[in-house]
Amino acid sequence: MPAMETEMKTQRTMRGGEGFTLTELLVVICVLATVAALLLPALAAAKRKSSRLNCVSNLKEDGLAFMMWAGDNGEKYPTQVSVTNSGAMELAFAGDVAGIFRVMSNELSTPKILVCPEDASRDYATNFTTDFNNQKISYFVGLDADDKSPQMVLSGDDNLAANGVRVRPGILNLWTNASVGWTAERIGRFHGAGNVVFTDGSAQEKSSNFNLATVGMTNRLVIP
Repeated sequence: MPAMETEMKTQRTMRGGEGFTLTELLVVICVLATVAALLLPALAAAKRKSSRLNCVSNLKEDGLAFMMWAGDNGEKYPTQVSVTNSGAMELAFAGDVAGIFRVMSNELSTPKILVCPEDASRDYATNFTTDFNNQKISYFVGLDADDKSPQMVLSGDDNLAANGVRVRPGILNLWTNASVGWTAERIGRFHGAGNVVFTDGSAQEKSSNFNLATVGMTNRLVIP
């Protein structure tokens, strides 16, 4: 009798150590799949928010570079100073956005900040000389920006559309009655918005109905 009880206990112990049954394993897999399905959208949203914040942060650094450059050049931006005086006025009127930022290379930490993290169509330059051009820039420059008017738009996301048509590189004249807003690229594909930096150094995310043509007296933009 004692031998039989010992054998039964041994069988029960061995059976208890066999691990998960197939049904239990399937239940665990279903639970993990459900948790992943709930977490992935939240993680994706957090990643998008991080990219938007990084884009605004880049613009704030760009705005600071403009302000620092102006501080060393008679309180004028590169677009207001001739090339012969180390500015970029003529380059700006020729639509050379890279030329504007190139003269501020000492004030900018790296050309990488000239590309919005949400801009999948562009890659950043590694330096300001050998591979730096308009294709390595995600931001327009306000041609008429003046530091005496703190709420003028100095720079912003270049994925603009006028009357529903994608804006081409060059000078965009906002004196017309064209309806200007951001396209469905970058952050706009989620809730219709874009980023701008003002001459007072503040950077903000604005909705697509933000009127660039009237706010801050910004009349012309240089589009890369």
